[in-house]
Amino acid sequence: MKETDCIYGLRPVIEAVRAGKQIDRLLIKQGLQGAIYHELMVEVRKHNIAYQIVPLERIELVTRKNHQGVLAWLSLIEFQSIANLLPMIFEKGEDPLIIALDGVSDVRNFGAIVRSAECLGAHAVIIPEKGSARITADAIKTSAGALHTFPVCREKSIVRSIEYLRESGLKVITAGEKSGSPISEANLKGPAVLIIGSEDKGISRELTALSDQQVMIRMKGEIESLNVSVAAGILLYEIARQRSI
Repeated sequence: MKETDCIYGLRPVIEAVRAGKQIDRLLIKQGLQGAIYHELMVEVRKHNIAYQIVPLERIELVTRKNHQGVLAWLSLIEFQSIANLLPMIFEKGEDPLIIALDGVSDVRNFGAIVRSAECLGAHAVIIPEKGSARITADAIKTSAGALHTFPVCREKSIVRSIEYLRESGLKVITAGEKSGSPISEANLKGPAVLIIGSEDKGISRELTALSDQQVMIRMKGEIESLNVSVAAGILLYEIARQRSI
C-alpha cells in the first residue's frame, strides 16, 4: 500500500476514528507507550477496529515521516454488519443469499465475485477481518463499481457469522472441487449462505464442519480446478436459475 493512501500519527488517527471513518487497516509500532497511545487504544477497542502490532521497520516501509508509530488506511467502502442486514432481507419477504469468502486474498478475484453476486441476486458478501483481500482501487474496478453499492460485511469471526446464519434458518452450502453433489442435481433453493474457499487452501475444516450441503462443478477438461471467481459465478448462476423456476 502507498503512503498517499494512508494517514499517520497518533492524533490524526484518533480523530479519524472519532469522526466515524472506517479503518481498513491499522499498524501500531511494537512497544509504543504514552498517554496519547492509550487514548488511541480506547477508541480502537470502543469501535472494534482490527489492528496489528508490528516492528518499526514494517511502518517505515510505507513512510518515514512523523508517523509516531501509527499508520492507518481508511476504507474505500462502508462495511455493514450481517446481524443488522439479515433481518432487513427477511422483512422484504426475500430468501437471503449470502456469500462467505473464506480467505480469498486476490483483489481481482474478490472484485469479480462481488460483481457476479450483485448481478445474480445475492444480498451480501461476508469477509473476515484478517486474511482476506483488501478493498483497493483494483478490487473496485474489477467489481465494475459494485463494491460502492453491494453490501460487504467484514466480521471478526467468519465461523461465528456462519453459525449465526445457520441458527437464523439459512442452509450452509460449501463448494468443493471433487466431492459433493453436482450443482445441477442439488437443491439450492431457499435461504442459504454459500461458502467459497481461498485460491490455494479451499474451505477451512471449521467451516466445512458447519456445512449442510456440499456441491461441486462437474468438469470434463484435464485441468482440475477453476479460478475461484469463475467458480463463484457458475455457482451463483445455478442458484439464481433454480430460484427463478
